[in-house]
Amino acid sequence: LDHNILSAMIAETTKLTNGNRIVIPATIRKGLGLKVGDAVTLVLENDGEMRLLTQAEALRQAQALVRQHVEKDRSLVDELLAERREEAVSGQE
Repeated sequence: LDHNILSAMIAETTKLTNGNRIVIPATIRKGLGLKVGDAVTLVLENDGEMRLLTQAEALRQAQALVRQHVEKDRSLVDELLAERREEAVSGQE
């Protein structure tokens, strides 16, 4: 691994507590900018590793995944809006 990546990593140990809860250590919460009540996404990788993503990061990754399969000049939002408008018009007839 690149030395810069290792020096930027934060690793903390925590325990599974009563109720099967995991406390996210303060250094990790601070590094992710998490506050009480923030939603997070947990991803279980095939190798058994668990990743914790902020909602913003989960959204960014989902958008990047969709962009891999959609032409650059195509707007799925515009297509969806056009479909809904057509449905609304045909529903009024």
